[in-house]
Amino acid sequence: MRETPRSQGTAGDTRAGHPQRRFGRAFAHTTGASGSGTPHRSDGRPPQTPRGVRHTGPYGRPGTTPPVPGRPAFLSPGPLRFWIPFALCAAVFTLVTWQVSADGPLLPADERLSHALAGQGPRPLTELLADLGSMLVAVPVLAVAIGYALWRGQRARPLMAGVAMAAVPLLVVPLKIWIDRPGPLTDATGYYPSGHTATAMVAYGGAALLLAPHAPRKWATPAAVLLTLATGIGLILRGYHWPLDVLGSLALCGMLLLALKRALRAAGSRDLSRSTRRSSGKTPTG
Repeated sequence: MRETPRSQGTAGDTRAGHPQRRFGRAFAHTTGASGSGTPHRSDGRPPQTPRGVRHTGPYGRPGTTPPVPGRPAFLSPGPLRFWIPFALCAAVFTLVTWQVSADGPLLPADERLSHALAGQGPRPLTELLADLGSMLVAVPVLAVAIGYALWRGQRARPLMAGVAMAAVPLLVVPLKIWIDRPGPLTDATGYYPSGHTATAMVAYGGAALLLAPHAPRKWATPAAVLLTLATGIGLILRGYHWPLDVLGSLALCGMLLLALKRALRAAGSRDLSRSTRRSSGKTPTG
């Protein structure tokens, strides 16, 4: 016959009962801090089961089964770094174009500022700065960068930079004809947006994007920004363009360069791997 264990609550009972809990030993299932019936370890570590370490993500965020924390793709840092500045450039360009084409309230202030700045500074210096946006100066810089990228074994990236440069007159010339704005010191029209500023920004900016993976200490981008701003300042000080002409070109070509940067990044993995193999003397097999 099977012996039935007696209750441990009987006073004076000397017979053996249930095993007593001893310090230093872990029980697989006890009622503890985590709730009744919850797996618990005496050393405080979490249970070694997948169910015990799974956590659902915050509400409204997609996940797999079980839910995994995450965020929508359009809210990830990568797309935001493109769309926020792109939207800002688009807003500035739309505002400036509207003001210039409709003789808005910004136009008198723009004209007063231009008349106050035109002719200021040493003429040889301001002429040199304005010439930085010439096709004869800026485009050869981009051509050198394209040639260097081709020599490093890249193919798609130089082609994209060349397409961006070719898009400048396709964007600027129709706007010049449509807006038909006269210049600060002449009755001739077709001054908005500034073609020299657009040429400088895309040529120097495109060259910087091509050289950035190879340029030491990341000097290419600051140099492109400095040359572009110097071009715009020279154009305003020489009286070749109104300030809004320069600002409109900066906003328009900012969108173009952001699109170019995104395209170059997408094509960069293949071209840069080919460049690395070329510089190391290895040839692809297959």
